[in-house]
Amino acid sequence: MTDMEIIEQLIRGDERVCRQFFFENCRPLFSSVISKTFSYHVEYDEFVNELYIYLMENDAARLRQFEGRSSVYQWLKTVTLRFALKLRRKGEVIDITSPEAPYTKDLPSDEDIDRIAYMDLETLLSQMKNERLVYVIRRNLIDGIDEPALAEELGVKVSNLYNIKKRAMTALTKVALTEIEQYGKTGK
Repeated sequence: MTDMEIIEQLIRGDERVCRQFFFENCRPLFSSVISKTFSYHVEYDEFVNELYIYLMENDAARLRQFEGRSSVYQWLKTVTLRFALKLRRKGEVIDITSPEAPYTKDLPSDEDIDRIAYMDLETLLSQMKNERLVYVIRRNLIDGIDEPALAEELGVKVSNLYNIKKRAMTALTKVALTEIEQYGKTGK
């Protein structure tokens, strides 16, 4: 089943597909988001049920936003992480079996996290040598310009843009890995 077919089946509410997708295929993804987002126990089923309600609100408006630019799992990872951060900030998902109060330390907002991620990305982009590759990343991933429009802007075919974008992401990955390696050696 393609990613778009999965989305269509989820929108239709196909019980078999929903169960398979949310409770089997996405279990590692959701478990990871839960463990990294919440400092207290959150029931998997409760979290997934809340996420499903969130995705299906307004005639499945959020699911309908999936355009297939990435895999459904990559897209859902972003949506789920933002949803989990929102729940954590509002304290809406808690372990009802725990006698302890949920973690109450002030946590960064979504805007703070986005700003930090943007600053980190800008730091990495500033270390890339090829300005055209940096431009492609900025316009496509940061500014949200789709591939056909960006290809036209650059005066290249869309198929060529995908090659440029792949080289850009490879270069960005190399810079990030070098940064991680340096960070580990210097203990910054």
